[in-house]
Amino acid sequence: MIEPTMMTHLVQFGVAGLMAWMWLTERRGAAVRERSIEEAHARLMEQRTQLGVLMDVVRENTRALVALEGAQRSLVRLVERLDVSERRAEVD
Repeated sequence: MIEPTMMTHLVQFGVAGLMAWMWLTERRGAAVRERSIEEAHARLMEQRTQLGVLMDVVRENTRALVALEGAQRSLVRLVERLDVSERRAEVD
């Protein structure tokens, strides 16, 4: 809403003053929106970088877990072989 003092000044300038006021108001609003969009874009780009780092960590952790699982499976096979050979030795 236009303040009464502002209205008085606008009336002095007529339609041209009103149009100028509307244009300035729109420009201020556009500048605010533009700043908001730029800030959101900057945050998104920062988050994109952070997400890339996070994905790299997840990939490395997955590789490590796969390697650990393989090692554990190998150990289980070795223990099973030892158990079988101990049973054979007990029977003989």
